[in-house]
Amino acid sequence: MSKPSESSRETNNTRRSAWSLVGMAVAMFGFAFALVPLYDVFCDITGINGKTADTPAASSMKVDTQRQVTVEFVAYINPGMEWTFEPEVRRMVVHPGETQTINYAARNLTRQASIGQAVPSVTPGLGAQYFNKIECFCFNRQPLEAGESAQLPLIFYVDPALPEDINTLTLAYTLYNAQPTATAQTQ
Repeated sequence: MSKPSESSRETNNTRRSAWSLVGMAVAMFGFAFALVPLYDVFCDITGINGKTADTPAASSMKVDTQRQVTVEFVAYINPGMEWTFEPEVRRMVVHPGETQTINYAARNLTRQASIGQAVPSVTPGLGAQYFNKIECFCFNRQPLEAGESAQLPLIFYVDPALPEDINTLTLAYTLYNAQPTATAQTQ
């Protein structure tokens, strides 16, 4: 029996290294793919990072007229999204349990139809679970024709169970381009 030559050992080592790298790349891709659902579960359990519910809430609770909470409204536009987007009211003082309505104003500045999707977050993160949206434009995509404007309604209430040490909640929306991509249309 003859010993394998030096070059065949190097070839075997190279193949083994290449397969190890391919395996690590697949494992990293799988881990990155699993991070989004894991992050959502973590945020749902802990209530941190300001994630709000994706579904409408129903308000049938008693209003706490002895307490006031300041709610601030902020709007961001993702780079590349050629819209204007801003709240009509920047700050509002509410009583927990009291239903409130505000509007955000949006306008498509392009010469073609466009679709936007707003993603909300609330700070402080621990207050997010107490901010309840009954109706929100963020539940659906918002299509606008070229140059078209729209009033986007938000109906909400702050849960009276909001911890006493939280006196201000900031609701921030980031508007993203939700146009279907060419890749998504061909699938």
